[in-house]
Amino acid sequence: MNSTIFLPKTIKVGYQTRNDTYTGQLAYIIYFDQKGVLRKEKSWQSWRDNKIEPQEFANVPTSGFVLNKKVGDYSSGWDHRKSYCRVYDERNFEFEITIENLLYILENANSIKGKGLEGDFVYGWNNKDLILIPIESPDYLELTKYNEILFQKNYVKAKDLKLGATYKTKTNEEWIYMGRFDYHTARYDRVERPQQTSSYSYYRSYDSVKVDVNKGKHHFFIQSRESKYGINVLTIKSLGERFIDTISTECIENYAELFEKLECTTEYSPYDKNKDEYIQYTFVEFCEKVNDKWLYCFDSQKNSISIRNNERGLCSIEDRKTYKRTEVSNEEAFNILKPMYKNEFLVNGKLYKGGK
Repeated sequence: MNSTIFLPKTIKVGYQTRNDTYTGQLAYIIYFDQKGVLRKEKSWQSWRDNKIEPQEFANVPTSGFVLNKKVGDYSSGWDHRKSYCRVYDERNFEFEITIENLLYILENANSIKGKGLEGDFVYGWNNKDLILIPIESPDYLELTKYNEILFQKNYVKAKDLKLGATYKTKTNEEWIYMGRFDYHTARYDRVERPQQTSSYSYYRSYDSVKVDVNKGKHHFFIQSRESKYGINVLTIKSLGERFIDTISTECIENYAELFEKLECTTEYSPYDKNKDEYIQYTFVEFCEKVNDKWLYCFDSQKNSISIRNNERGLCSIEDRKTYKRTEVSNEEAFNILKPMYKNEFLVNGKLYKGGK
């Protein structure tokens, strides 16, 4: 289950008259957030029957819930209503939960025919979706602790940040503080190309040139685990209410290692085209590359080309500017093109992208 489900202190219930319910009333439940703001009020007001007085309830563990029936799962023209399950609340109304929520409930609570669901439950919200949560579920204790922190509103302040310390966000993510540095991003400017002809209708008459933009001092954070794309970097100019808890004030052991990785990001230092390094493949490397998949590389004039062996065992070469293709043997391609890969570096001299 999502570890950032919000458990409000108070819920508010609006009603519509429905003949297909036990009680004659179908409920739309919304909640007050940690700031006392009533969430989803606009759609709630447009849905409910204004002639029926809404009610507020404390969101405390409550028993007496009964599964009613499946609703939805039909198509009306272009509109498809997904499946939901109706649930009876002993406070004399029914509401709807998703089938995913129903399955979670049945994994963590018993449903007794004629008696309903065993145990106590609380209401929670996963973004916009209402979730009914059994308090006997293994996630409930963790969610309770997370929400206690939210309601305490002891937000981490910039003056309290420590290098290498670990902090938790509202979305229950942990980030390591790396320091305050200039934050670099980029914009793309159009540069017209020399007049060329092409049979391709989508051929562009301009190039997009990446230009560095320095956004000034920002706080830098890194997650200790990496994604398949590398390290995850978070940059914030002002902390605001982003961080809700301090996990540890101790500097993480691999801070120096993480900082080296941070130095290799374009957020920390911009890309420097003047530092590009072109290195020629060996013939063996070249043959391995073109036999495996498309090889995107450069010829001896630093023109961008694509090469791959085709079904006839020849090198199919595509000029990525004119989109023209030619076919030669591996050896001819290597001797004519002298294919190269490009290493890209940042202003600080750190390797940004290795092209090999």
